[in-house]
Amino acid sequence: APDGSVYVVENWNSRIQKFTSEGVFVRKWGSIGSGDGQFSHPSGIAVASDGSVYVADSANYRIQKFTSDGVFVSKWGSHGTGDEQFDWPISVAVASGGSVYVADNNNDRIQKFTSGGGFVIKWGIEGTGDGQFNSPRGIAVAPDGSLYVAETWNDRVQRFTSEGVFAFKWGTNGSGDGQFQKPDGISVAPDGKLYVGDRDNDRIQKFSVGP
Repeated sequence: APDGSVYVVENWNSRIQKFTSEGVFVRKWGSIGSGDGQFSHPSGIAVASDGSVYVADSANYRIQKFTSDGVFVSKWGSHGTGDEQFDWPISVAVASGGSVYVADNNNDRIQKFTSGGGFVIKWGIEGTGDGQFNSPRGIAVAPDGSLYVAETWNDRVQRFTSEGVFAFKWGTNGSGDGQFQKPDGISVAPDGKLYVGDRDNDRIQKFSVGP
């Protein structure tokens, strides 16, 4: 979070825990269920510049928004393929301006929303072409507003503009530098460097990316 707090989403405990930057426990919230502030296999979390916390509540097919103290604010989403619907939303990222991006895993697409959950745009279908996806799991927003997507089953990373326009991609299946085996986590540092969790290679890769 902007203040250095660390939030951890616990998939099987159906809760969120908050810590200081040194790992000191602060608070927790959540229980299994479908009510406000409850979760069913939550799997993604992101913190906005104003401290708001967004959680991808995967098995409830929705996004929940909380204050930094875990107070429920709002929710959106249901099971389906339409706008503002999800089929296993697995990760969430927030841009500096407040826009919220969701990796809609089983629908093989990305959806963009306002900070309040208003639908803005979506893109992606199943496939291996530019702007297509096969299990998009990790997403991250760069300081310049670009969106990076780690595709687990296509073994690659794609970069898009904030409006979903394809920019470039890299990665193939393998264990060499710049190759991946089931990448599913991604993060962008303040200096623009990109970190990718290369799952089945049991490693992290760091990249410099062009303009």
